[in-house]
Amino acid sequence: MEKMQDIDKEISIIGNSMPRGLVWDDTRAFLAVARCGTLSAAALELNIGIATLSRRIERLETALKLPLFIRQQSGYQLTEDGADLVEKAEVMEAAAQAFSSGADTQAQISGQVRLATAENLATELILPALPAFRAEYPELLVEVVTDISTINLHRRDADLAVRMVRPERGNVTLRRLGTLGYGLYCSPDYESRRELNPDQGDYDTDTFITWGEMQTHLPGAQWVERILRGRKPALTTTSLATQVSATKAGLGLAVLPHFIARDRGLICIDSDIGVDQPIYLVIQTDLARSRRVRALADFLTDLVARHHERLSG
Repeated sequence: MEKMQDIDKEISIIGNSMPRGLVWDDTRAFLAVARCGTLSAAALELNIGIATLSRRIERLETALKLPLFIRQQSGYQLTEDGADLVEKAEVMEAAAQAFSSGADTQAQISGQVRLATAENLATELILPALPAFRAEYPELLVEVVTDISTINLHRRDADLAVRMVRPERGNVTLRRLGTLGYGLYCSPDYESRRELNPDQGDYDTDTFITWGEMQTHLPGAQWVERILRGRKPALTTTSLATQVSATKAGLGLAVLPHFIARDRGLICIDSDIGVDQPIYLVIQTDLARSRRVRALADFLTDLVARHHERLSG
């Protein structure tokens, strides 16, 4: 009831601030292009023609008297004004969805939904909050898949995913939920033994824990490789959990997510090393309106928003 009152308030605010001539379908078109990056992908998502989609974007820009996109050969890029409007448009989207499904009851949502996500997000963020979701949707079975390196939403390996890499292809809808912040961490014991160097960022006397050969593409692994400049690390691992354990044992420095490292009592040596990653919610486009998928998607969106500061560090 309280959520519906909040939505009514949002609709009222939006309605009072909407320019005359603004059409909801145009706002949907704006969000689709903002998320997909190209007219062709957005038109496929909305099941309309590219020419129709282009007219809706132009009509919205005329109504708002703002340029929303920079038209490039590779696709559509949001202008600064356009980026500022995404969140407001998503509020309208949420209100419209709530209005259209207002007659449905949560108890009617049942079946199974498969979520693909990273192990660390599953164990440290999603699973601790899942009992509240289960209480709200007791008939909905959630299957969590953490081996995301082999998951392909386009092949229907999962219904939706929370991941740090933006999909470059496939019939998917995506939304950026937040940021996963990283820092350079060590154990309290290692910090007490560490030889401090007066030159900031000089780690010539430090030992490092990093990823194995199969994960060298990860931003954290690449950062450590640049710092080592050919030196051998103290340890390589294939999982984040083992890196955290090795760091706690005092084996060296490691690039770790803030929200996990701080919960383990590790010490941050550098909180801004430039390897933060965006958090994306990715949904199979043909399932984007599925009530069971939307229920889990809304839960995940709210969860990341509530833990914004903890995740970003």
